[in-house]
Amino acid sequence: MPGLPAEVAVHKLGVRHDAIPVKQAPRCMRLEIEQQVVFEVKKLADAGFIREEQYPSWVASVLPVQKKNGQIRICVDYRDLNKACPKDEFPLPIPELRVDITSSRAIFSFMDSSSGYNQIKMAP
Repeated sequence: MPGLPAEVAVHKLGVRHDAIPVKQAPRCMRLEIEQQVVFEVKKLADAGFIREEQYPSWVASVLPVQKKNGQIRICVDYRDLNKACPKDEFPLPIPELRVDITSSRAIFSFMDSSSGYNQIKMAP
């Protein structure tokens, strides 16, 4: 994120110390889908969103999802990693209540980030 010092906006996963690392097996996919996955992963690496890890203790498999335009979206199955992280005690807001609260307001603002998920810098 340009403009912000890294120490302000770097997040670290709080994996439980007793958690046993899981290495998911790669998913089988057709050759043309695999080629698209390789292309998309290269784009993410070139953009600096991801990097190769030599000896990872956790491995999550890639799940390509086809978009309406024929391209693919790279999704990652983090369910095993999520199970190893403590549950956040802060409750998510109820959308209906947010709508009720804002119904009397005259001005609204929205933020739409390109590759929004990749805007969160993670600690190595």
